[in-house]
Amino acid sequence: MRPVSIGQVYLGLFAGMMLHLLPWAGFGLLIRPDFVLLVLLYWLMRAPHLCNIGTAWLMGMLVDIAGGDLFGQHALAFVVAAFIAVTYLRRSTLFTRWQQAAYVLLLLLVSQVVLLVLKLFSGSDLPDWSYFVPSISGILLWQLVIFSKVKVTGEHQGLGNE
Repeated sequence: MRPVSIGQVYLGLFAGMMLHLLPWAGFGLLIRPDFVLLVLLYWLMRAPHLCNIGTAWLMGMLVDIAGGDLFGQHALAFVVAAFIAVTYLRRSTLFTRWQQAAYVLLLLLVSQVVLLVLKLFSGSDLPDWSYFVPSISGILLWQLVIFSKVKVTGEHQGLGNE
């Protein structure tokens, strides 16, 4: 396994933030995954010594500032997802690809539920089922990365290894 530099982590987080800031509209906005959270989860599992809960909080604050959302809502959602990811980090390294996909889907859904609860507390209406579509598109993007032979632990593996 090659060592990871802090520059790679920052570059990945910057790329996730830039994808988040693209001017999405219509159907693209409906299915847009949370790119920043996906990159955070990747680096939390790949290099927990370089990307931690503090990084998740900082990126959440940046997402809130950039999006003009309720200040701190993404920070709280990212921190809760990061905490769960870090808590079960040792177990998650033993997961197969499909178990890992289910685990990441759970983390994406936890983040969205935290955001939903905060939005409901602030007086928003209850959204319909399409609110959770970004988690589905996020896990599809995650699987695309995994099946392109980039294992989260950083090792390359073939399609037959599970």
